[in-house]
Amino acid sequence: MLPVAEALEKVLALVEPLGTEVVPLRAAVGRVMAEPTTARLTQPPFSASAMDGYWLDVADHLPGAVLRVEGEAAAGRAYAGTPTPGQAVRIFTGAPVPGPSGVVVLQENVTREGYMITLPQQLETHDNIRPQGQDFAQGESFCPERPLTARDLGLLAAMNVSEVTVRRRPVVAIIATGDELVMPGEEPGPDQIICSNSFIIAALAERLGADARMLPIARDDRDSLRAVFELAKGADLVVTSGGASVGAHDLVGEVAEELGLERSFWKIAMRPGKPLMAGRMGDAAMLGLPGNPVSATVCAELFLRPMLRKLAGLPPESRVQKAELATDSGPTGPRTHYMRATLEPGHPLPRVTPFDNQDSAMLSILSQADCLLIRPLGDGPRKAGDTVEILPLD
Repeated sequence: MLPVAEALEKVLALVEPLGTEVVPLRAAVGRVMAEPTTARLTQPPFSASAMDGYWLDVADHLPGAVLRVEGEAAAGRAYAGTPTPGQAVRIFTGAPVPGPSGVVVLQENVTREGYMITLPQQLETHDNIRPQGQDFAQGESFCPERPLTARDLGLLAAMNVSEVTVRRRPVVAIIATGDELVMPGEEPGPDQIICSNSFIIAALAERLGADARMLPIARDDRDSLRAVFELAKGADLVVTSGGASVGAHDLVGEVAEELGLERSFWKIAMRPGKPLMAGRMGDAAMLGLPGNPVSATVCAELFLRPMLRKLAGLPPESRVQKAELATDSGPTGPRTHYMRATLEPGHPLPRVTPFDNQDSAMLSILSQADCLLIRPLGDGPRKAGDTVEILPLD
């Protein structure tokens, strides 16, 4: 059986970053920029007041000084004159300052009578002015190595950028297999269960920016599998769940190979999730997940997620964190064990508690889990208080 780290290298070798497309800024949230864009202007384009108050030359900024207010400046409407010594300008937040060497005194810190203001005896040291280019300068480059956020779109808009070049969304075809499966809302027969894996996989893929296409359930016969694989054509990545083990009805690998699958590996030394299959199938990569819901989810977190990040042009992410074991835990055996667990605050590390029941079909426990406690293969018994590694779950 293949070690997890080696299996990850092999699945990542199956995919490459996708091509690019240009999208309007309004459609860019969650997308990954494929090339830098540059600011088309300087922000702020002029030195502007950061507060409501009175602008005056720095030479007049003296305790108790009395000055005459000669005009007003507001956002979008600059003061047209040139103040002279002893003069002040009423100014509002965002307005261009009237001169290069001044300060803005807050309105609540002056005494005004008619056109005259008196400065306080104790003066601020801050000039309350936002200098030109404080935020960014024209020509400044922007290209984060992560999906664009709403905040990024705000920055790009302020840069006067209306469209960006991004990686194409990965298209993921999702195929659940098995005679025992029916879709949510249907009435299962006496020997059937509800299909849940496809919903987990689709949600994970969409959260990572992919276009997830949930295909019909493939039954445990060759014709049904061939028909559903035909529907998957055009996808960048085909993800199956179930049918990848060694039973008489586990036909996914056989049919996929008949359709051109070049298998990279099958079976990995992990628990849950040993019957994992991967390879290339025509123009698409293929990832065959186990049928048990927890196994499918753990494998999707470990392998599907990094594949989607690479397809999107994102760098590898380091998600593993340290935690303190809250309870004694037994040895792991010959496979790396990813145990569903809860986290609670602790100092200096959070405390992790694995669930007693680690059955790979228990969705209720998976739903409650905060993380996966990683127990390396061959790891012996661990004591409460030991430092361990965890993989947080979103």
